[in-house]
Amino acid sequence: MIVMKFGGTSVGDAANIRRVVELVRARRADRPCVVVSAHSGVTDALLDQAQKAVAGKHDVAPLRERHQKICEELGVTVPEHDGLFQELADLLRGISLVAESTPRLLDHVASFGERLSVHTVAAALRAAGVPASAVMAYDAGLKTDSRYQKAKPLPESFDAIAANLATRAEVPVVTGFIAKDAAGSITTIGRNGSDYSASLFGRALRASEIQIWTDVPGVMTADPRLVPDARPIESMTYDEAAEIAFCGGKVLHPATLQPAVEADIPVRVLDTRNPSGPNTVIWREVPPSRPVVRTVVQKRGICLVNIVTPRMLGAHGYMARIFDVAARHEVALDMIATTEISVSATVEDDRRRLPALLAELQTLGEVTIDGQVSAVAVVGHAVGESPETIGAIFSTLAREGIALRMVSMGARRTNVGIVVGEADTARAVQSLHAALCLEPEKAKAATAR
Repeated sequence: MIVMKFGGTSVGDAANIRRVVELVRARRADRPCVVVSAHSGVTDALLDQAQKAVAGKHDVAPLRERHQKICEELGVTVPEHDGLFQELADLLRGISLVAESTPRLLDHVASFGERLSVHTVAAALRAAGVPASAVMAYDAGLKTDSRYQKAKPLPESFDAIAANLATRAEVPVVTGFIAKDAAGSITTIGRNGSDYSASLFGRALRASEIQIWTDVPGVMTADPRLVPDARPIESMTYDEAAEIAFCGGKVLHPATLQPAVEADIPVRVLDTRNPSGPNTVIWREVPPSRPVVRTVVQKRGICLVNIVTPRMLGAHGYMARIFDVAARHEVALDMIATTEISVSATVEDDRRRLPALLAELQTLGEVTIDGQVSAVAVVGHAVGESPETIGAIFSTLAREGIALRMVSMGARRTNVGIVVGEADTARAVQSLHAALCLEPEKAKAATAR
């Protein structure tokens, strides 16, 4: 059995869904379990409607029309859509009446994208002669805790999913991104979480491979929107891919790899538009002759928080207090650097949680925040153990006149992260990509040290 996950752009319109149908049909012998996202842009549109509902100004007609158009172009009828749109309209009407939208209600609203999409894709498969059925992930057994918008899967999910799906004759088309908690409320596992869903289902079903179908030919040496010469990476380790995801790489959800690692399942990233073209396989072992540097990635939408106080000097437990504050406000501290009297950390620019976090951190010291920054990371096996690479990173940025706000390196030495001003992000990525043997003509000569 294999798991095939298709993202929002891959199911964004009728033409792309037809392509998905052909890809699934070609792999029938591998017994695919298909995981799909909402049509591109639908989740954002749903959450926008939730905001408008608070003010009593919601309108689901454009969403209904888009889904109807896709179905008409595919030549399929999806009667389940009527009930789902009625449920959505009732939910938004309820939000309007109370003039408030809680995280639990937002998860319910966001779930409709995937719940609508799976019915469309399953109908398209059946119309093409492929037996298929739409499956809600929670009906298949995926259960989570009740941390709405960032829910964590529960261990008992794996046996339940296997019992429900492993022996199905038809192709299951499963909702990504959503689940339910013990109380039966719909939860979501984080934005862009369909990758994570695919990995969870892959582990539960003991899949031979987890395929992530997207709109790029695998994991790239840089964001091709910034570096036109960026190229696909043929293979990489779990550790390298995890660093890329956590440091801002857009191809994989950061949590995707953990279930695959636990079950030792390869993850392959492929291009829906060019299925026989380049792709990236992520596994435990890759050829030892690979280049030291694999990619340069960037992460925008972050803030740099600085805490300065003489009370840190020689004090035990000070860092624990900082982490405790961040944990209680559910804010992840990503890149971290410390001195004798200061701590700097990057966090997501979350306007809902940051004010309360900063207010409590001010009881521990003088706090400043810089919101005009980005993180740029150089990722590859043993990057931190290569003096030539470290020297090239800093000399390149110095030559470009790019000031560093912070530097961080993980214990595995697979990532050197820097924080730069937002305006310097593109130039930093482009110059590092050119300097670190990632250009095509240089790459052949760059081997592991």
